[in-house]
Amino acid sequence: MSFETELRNRLAPLAPQRLELIDDSALHAGHEGAKGGGGHYRLLIVSTAFAGRSTVARHRQVYDLLGDLMRGRIHALSIKALAPEEV
Repeated sequence: MSFETELRNRLAPLAPQRLELIDDSALHAGHEGAKGGGGHYRLLIVSTAFAGRSTVARHRQVYDLLGDLMRGRIHALSIKALAPEEV
């Protein structure tokens, strides 16, 4: 299973209306985290699950679902989590 497919599967409980993952790992070649195999990513996710929630709460929802990926395959993750009315 590809990394993006695994990420999409893990975030499925949020029922995202839009999900975009951009791999910035090549921009960080030689960086300490990249040496260990962890990638650098940007995530845009739009979901009704974020409505009325703070930025911190939204990020926590994402991190909770990604779990062990955050300690291995993902070294750095920039998250833009929006409710549909914020797009």
